[in-house]
Parts: sequence; structure tokens; C-alpha cells
Amino acid sequence: MSEIEARSSMQDGVRAAPALPASVLADGAPATPANRRAKLVFRFLKSMAMAARMRLRPAAIASSWRSAIEEEATFGHGLVLVPVLLAAGVLTWLSLPYDLGLVKLALLPCVFSIAALSCNGAVRAIRPLMIAAGLFSAGMVLVAAETARIDTVVLDGPVTTNLRGKVFSREKNDREHWRYGVLIEQTTEPTLRRPPLKVMVLSRSPHTPLSIGATIEGRARLSPPSGPALPGLNDFAFDAYFRQIGAVGYFYGAPHSPAVDAGAAKEDPSLWAQMAEGLAAMRAAVGERIRGVIGGDTGALAAALVTAEERAIGRDTVEMLRQAGLAHVLAISGLNMVLAAGTFLIGARTILSAVPGLAQRVAIKKIAAAGALAMVFLYILISGGAVSAVRAWIMISIMLVAVFFDRMSISLRNIALAAIVIIVITPSAVAGPGFQMSFAATLALVAGYARWRERAQADELAAAGRWWGRRLVVGFVIGVLATSLIGGLATSVYSAAYFQRLPAYGLLANILAAPLISIVIMPFGLFAMLLMPFGLEQYPLAVMAWGLDGMLVIARFVTSLDGEFLTGRVGPLAFLLIAFGGIILCVLRTWLAALGGVVLLVGLMCLVVEDRQLPAVVVSEDGRLVGLVTDAAIATNRDRPSDFLFSQWQRALAVESHVAPMPALGAVAEGLYPEAKRQSGKATPRVFDPAAAATIRKDFNAALSNASPNVFSCREKQWCVARSNAGWMVALIENPNLFEVLCDQADLLIVPGSFSERTCSSGQARILNGRLLRLTGAVEIFAEPTLGNQRSDMRFKTSFTSLQRPWERHRAYDWRRDDFGDDPPLL
Repeated sequence: MSEIEARSSMQDGVRAAPALPASVLADGAPATPANRRAKLVFRFLKSMAMAARMRLRPAAIASSWRSAIEEEATFGHGLVLVPVLLAAGVLTWLSLPYDLGLVKLALLPCVFSIAALSCNGAVRAIRPLMIAAGLFSAGMVLVAAETARIDTVVLDGPVTTNLRGKVFSREKNDREHWRYGVLIEQTTEPTLRRPPLKVMVLSRSPHTPLSIGATIEGRARLSPPSGPALPGLNDFAFDAYFRQIGAVGYFYGAPHSPAVDAGAAKEDPSLWAQMAEGLAAMRAAVGERIRGVIGGDTGALAAALVTAEERAIGRDTVEMLRQAGLAHVLAISGLNMVLAAGTFLIGARTILSAVPGLAQRVAIKKIAAAGALAMVFLYILISGGAVSAVRAWIMISIMLVAVFFDRMSISLRNIALAAIVIIVITPSAVAGPGFQMSFAATLALVAGYARWRERAQADELAAAGRWWGRRLVVGFVIGVLATSLIGGLATSVYSAAYFQRLPAYGLLANILAAPLISIVIMPFGLFAMLLMPFGLEQYPLAVMAWGLDGMLVIARFVTSLDGEFLTGRVGPLAFLLIAFGGIILCVLRTWLAALGGVVLLVGLMCLVVEDRQLPAVVVSEDGRLVGLVTDAAIATNRDRPSDFLFSQWQRALAVESHVAPMPALGAVAEGLYPEAKRQSGKATPRVFDPAAAATIRKDFNAALSNASPNVFSCREKQWCVARSNAGWMVALIENPNLFEVLCDQADLLIVPGSFSERTCSSGQARILNGRLLRLTGAVEIFAEPTLGNQRSDMRFKTSFTSLQRPWERHRAYDWRRDDFGDDPPLL
């Protein structure tokens, strides 16, 4: 039989074979529904595995990356990443422990630019990396140039002197005291070797307020701006340096304006100086007129929404708004600008459309946009120029200009352009919470709006038949909810990192207050400004006051719920990962955005697992406030510690309770303790006779034995002593004359009034004196466990490990030698 015949007979046999029953599978198993489903699932998983294997091939991964990057480039997101890279360079330069030469830095952008232009052919793929490196180094150059240009002289230590200068700003606080910004012209008795250019001085004495531009004179106590309250917290000297404020202080008595010598030559101020004085005077006049019509905290709030002068608001009111999550209303930002511009735009279009035939002849929308553009320009002039206000003004201006060209006005490019402008002009602003929180909230809102707009366009036909009133109400409610939720989530990590607090019911407060802010407060505030030149501002201001009173009622109700969280300090790694992940999540549109979500989750994991060890002892930068820290409370040596300082301790350590010191029991002989006087480096310490020294030590040790653990026992104006949980005897010597007597009685000795290099004879006590604390700043002392039953070792963490940066350098200055000393010693 041939091969062809054999194959034909086999096919005939297959056709003649009986068919299998329908209930039996090919492998002999019954074809039940469960087996059929299992077979379908197996086939689906097999196809998914094959598809995943194909996608995980190097060529497929590279192709996916290229297509995603190309798609992002078509969206124009390369521009959005420009300010991110510039800001990264700025923050890197500011975080360095030393300065990098401006000339060396300036070469880096040139080198990377040339490298980017040279990346052709096979190495074209690394061109984006060269561009990113160039932008990063450009950010470093910008902030280095700003620092060199400003070169602020910061006062090195407290001093009392006669001050004379020119008033460049003034502001009234909630206690009716005037705070003057003074451009120093002369100091006497003593004459300062390094006089600051500008100082902020408070006057508590009643007097006729001096106008902006007037000459002011008086005896004042000046001090350098405060450093961090604890290591890692906000350094107020950094902020003051870039505002060119070299000292803060107060006047002894009322300041006055000296008589003008008619024969003296007058210096003609520049045009820029005249404009600045005029704007400052106009801003002050507007604030005073608003507070004159609306009294109390309500009037101060109304003035703050227009001029950003917040010091007249009562401290309790400000704290209530912060706990309720409504403090953002006080900062002139996008909310204020959008409501003001939107109210003007809608109002102008409504008025112009009422003119017969005008809408057919001219584009009234563009005329209204031009008027709104002029209005927001005037708003930014009298608002003080805060970072959030400038950012909002730039974005609103771009949006209004886009109306002239019939272009889309809300996009991520607007945010990028506003950020680039601010970074180029004032790069140091990147390090402040105002810049970061403002742009984080705006970025999240614009990204959310873009995704909502895409969905809204898809659902537009389905919703066409609904009643327009219902759509308007639902849209407003959803908009308020979404705006409050997205804005709150976007800024939460920054609130925790910079303020160590989160309002638990902030969403509720914003939802309840949003209608008042949007419909009553800001629109009628705008009407008041438009009518103020005609003297008719009192009528809209009355309506604005009613809305502000309602907002305060809401804030009071939300605060009564007692829902504020103290988060403690956020680790730098967790903060950077969460912030960067949020930026990537908002900026990118393709699957690459998922990488931002992964980075954000990693940051949250770091936040959960990071070390939260509390210090055993904390010491302020001047040594006059010492705290013993436990999980339950902070015990200090003051009955009523400074709220400015102690509130920062509470939030940073996430410990709310305070334990006041106990007075030392028993009376002492009159004259036993000497008068407390600060000692200079050349002062000769007082010598006690052995009997007096023994009596003082006995009184000191008796107070320690009678005091509870972790509670200070104090002899007024002499000393305080306590035993910490770590087993250390901690002593604060307020009278430096007692140093030699009590030196060997403690493990840790804080002597804030002493600036000499004295040590204890035993050499066992760790000493923190005024000079050392001036170099190191505030100190945290941690208990390190040791082997056996020995007491824990002390591990010191200082606010400053180097004094090479310009805003820190004043701490190393010695006025006796008129030079700068070395870096702070290691503890």
C-alpha cells in the first residue's frame, strides 16, 4: 500500500469512529460547568502570563518608557519639571554646611548646557539628564547669587544702644502696640561696629504713631533673630537674613521724631524708594480705615484679607483659626485672588452686557478681563508681596491674559511659569512653608481639575437634560468638597513638617465656611475697596463683617470638637519622598504617574517606621529654659514658660502637658546668696567662705531629695535642680556666682549667664554655658543605654554643627576681638 493510500484510509477511519458524548472532555473527564470554568480561567491566566512575559522583555520595557516619555512631552510636562529641578538645586545649596564659590557654581550650568547640545546620535538619550543637571545647578547659582547680593549684617548679640533711622514699615498689634521697621542711620552709646541695615523694633509706650518715611529715634534693646527652638525646627534668623532684617528688639519708653535742622542738607530719595514709601503708606492707610469701620478682631481680620497685616488679630483668634484649619484664609493666596478677580470679572460683564447693543459691537469679556487684570495688580501692590500672593497674582494674570487670545487659562504650565518667576527673583523663598504649601495645593487642585474636566466632557451629553439649577447646586457642593479635600491632603505633609500639627476637622470647617468666604466676605471686601475712594466703604464692610463673624462662629464650633493632632517632627527622608511622590503623581499623565504613587507610599512607610525617640533633656539657645521630657509631660524651670518657645517644644515632641517647678522648701539666712549678675569673660568669680558654701550645697541637695522625679525644684533667681528619668542630676545655675560652689553637685550643669571657659574640678559634670549655647544653638540630650546598671550616657544633638553659612556666621563673632571665631565645639 502506498503512503498516499495509507493516509487516506486513516482519515476514513477517523471519520467513521463514533463521536464522544457531549458530557465527556477530550481527556476523559466529564464536561461539568465547574470544569469548563476552570478551563477558561486557566486559559486566561496563561494568556496573561504570556502577555506579561512579552512586556517584561528589555526591548518592550524600553519601548514602553520611550512612548510614555514622548506622550508626556506632547502634554508639555517638560516645562512643568523645570521649576522642580530649579527648586531642588536651591534646597540642596541651602542645606549644605558650607558655601560653594559662586564662580565655580556658575561654570556648572555652562558645562551641562554644552554637554546637552553635544548629545547627538547614539548618546542622544542622555540629553534629558544633562538638561536636568543644568537646571539643578542653575538653581544653586540663583540662590548663591541672591545670598551674595543681600549680604545682610546680623547682630551678634544682645545690646542696648541709642537708635536713629528712617521708618520703612509700621504695624499695630493686638495690644495696640506699634511695631516699626527701621532703616538704621546711626547708633550711639555704644556705637555698633557691625550695625544691621534694618531692624524691627516694638514700642509699648503710648505715643503718636510715626508715619512711614519719618525719622525715628530712641533707646532700644536689640537682639539677633532667634534660632531654631530645637534642632531641625524653623530658623528665624534664616528668614530674617533674606529679608535683610539684622536685629529685633524694643524701645525703652516712647520713640520720637527729632527736630529737623533747616540748614542740614537733605538727601533726595530715589524714585524706587519714593514708590516703596508711597505703597507702604497707602497699605497702612487702607488697613487703618478698615479697622476704623470694623472694630475688634473682626476688623483686624478684614484688614488682613486686604493688606496681609495680621499682627492686629488677637492671638487667641489666630490660634482658633489654626486649630479649625481656617488659618489659610488669612494668607492672601489663590483663594483671595480668584474670588476678587472672579467677582470683578462677572460684575463687569454683567454691567457691560446691560448696555444695549454693546455686546454685539465689542468683546465685553475681554474688556472685563482687562479691568480684572488692573484690579489684581492693585491688590498685589497693597498686599505686602508675600510669596503666596505673588504666585496667585502671576497665575491670575496669565489666566486673564489668556482670555484676550481665547486660550485655556487653567493649566500646569501656568503654575510652572509662576514658580519659575519666583525662583528666579527670590530663590530663597523655596525653603519657606509659604512657597511649598501654596504650590503644592495649587498643583494638586489644577491636576484634579484637569482630570475632572476630562470626565465632565465625557458626561456632558448625559447631563444635558437635567435642570440647570440642580446642576449648579450639585457642582458647587462637589467643588467645595473636592477643593477642601484635595487642598487639605496636598498640604498635610507640609503642615506636619513645619508646624507639627494637623486639624482633625479642617475639612468640615472649610465646607461650612466656603459659602461665606465665596459669596459674602471676599465679594463685599472688593466692593469696599472700589467704593473707598468715594468714602462709601462702610456699607459693604458691614456686610463683610457679618460674614467674618459667621466664619469665627464656625471656627469656634470646630475648635470645640477638640480634634487637633500633634504629629511631632517629620523625618527629612519621609518628607522628601512624600513631597516628590506627590509632585510626580500630579504632574504626569501616563502610567509613569504610578511611580509617584509608589514613591509616596515608600515615604509613608518611612514615616511609620522612623525613630521617634524623645530626648531626655532639652535646652533653649540662651539656656534660660530647660525641659525634662517624658512621654506624658515636659517639666521646665519656669512656672509660665515663653509661649513662643514652649509651644514649639510641645508640637515638635508631641507632648502637650507642662509640669511647673516646685519652690525649694525651707528658708535661708539673709545674705547667704549673692546678687545675681551676669559675668563677662574677664570677670573674677566670687569666693565663698567654706561655711557659706557648705550651707548652699546642703540647701541644694535638700531640694533635690524633696523633689519628685522629673520635676524641678528651684530657689528663686539662684538655681533649679531635678533628677531626670535617665538618672542624671540636672542643675540650672541662674546666678553665675554660684558656679564654683555647685559645680560638682550635678551631672549636667547649665549656666546661661556665664560666658567664661570655666570647668569643674572633678571634671565629671557636662557644662553648657552661655557662650557655648550661643555657638551650638538649642540642644537636645538623649539617653544612650549602657551595659550593666550604669547610668545612661549623654548624646548631644545641637542645632548648628557648623557656622559657615551667612545666616549663621554672626554667632561666631567676638566683639572684643572684632573677628569671627571657629566652628562650635562638638559635644
